[in-house]
Amino acid sequence: MRLEQLAAAAANFAAESPLNRVPSLGGLQIFDPPLMGVAAPDDPLFARLKEPAAIGPHHLSPHEWLPAAGAVVSYFLPFTAAVRHANRQPGLPAAEWLYGRFEGEMFNDALRRHLADLLAQAGHQALVPVLEPRFAVVERRSNWSERHVAHIAGLGTFSLNCSLITTRGAAGRLGSLVTSLALEPTPRPYTGTHEYCTNCGACIGRCPPAAIDGNGKRHQPCSDYLDAVKIRFQPRYGCGKCQTAVPCEDRIPGR
Repeated sequence: MRLEQLAAAAANFAAESPLNRVPSLGGLQIFDPPLMGVAAPDDPLFARLKEPAAIGPHHLSPHEWLPAAGAVVSYFLPFTAAVRHANRQPGLPAAEWLYGRFEGEMFNDALRRHLADLLAQAGHQALVPVLEPRFAVVERRSNWSERHVAHIAGLGTFSLNCSLITTRGAAGRLGSLVTSLALEPTPRPYTGTHEYCTNCGACIGRCPPAAIDGNGKRHQPCSDYLDAVKIRFQPRYGCGKCQTAVPCEDRIPGR
């Protein structure tokens, strides 16, 4: 099985799965077809994630998740224009975004399992770290960071608001799995961690709890605001204001 086959399977799943649509919002499609990349399990950047300045020693490497790891497959699910545009208005998050964040993550989990099942059917081991019992979040830092994994897999670089900017922008969701199948790593078309961000500051004024400034994002105010949104709209939650109506919403800024 090749990366192109996995990418095609993911695109077909996004097109056909009823989980990628919201009947109560007129059949709204949540995600466009995903971008997909591959990281080598022994890429030196995985070891750097264990440094306190990155995530910390609790972050598990691909081989710690799956000793037979041959590749790490990462993907980015871009929100559709309908979801993104609805959330451009100021104030509370749009209903389309709340459904995209909540029901969209249900679809994302289904896609993770679907890809893992395809690999297993082809005779390869496959494991989804965020769905494993060992997955944990320590002081708001998980032991498997989808954003950092995507960066290592060549999908994008970080922004001022700590999102990942891909060729399809920052407004979307990420997923990944570790497999014993050996796949060629995707070249990283960047050398820095924030290369795609222009530091334009547009996300600063978009943040309802004022959690972003010229130095980056403070996670506690962001988290507190999301908790308040969840109380109001439970079980749904989300915000995404810093990912919409900004130059990196659906592209690399300036490109």
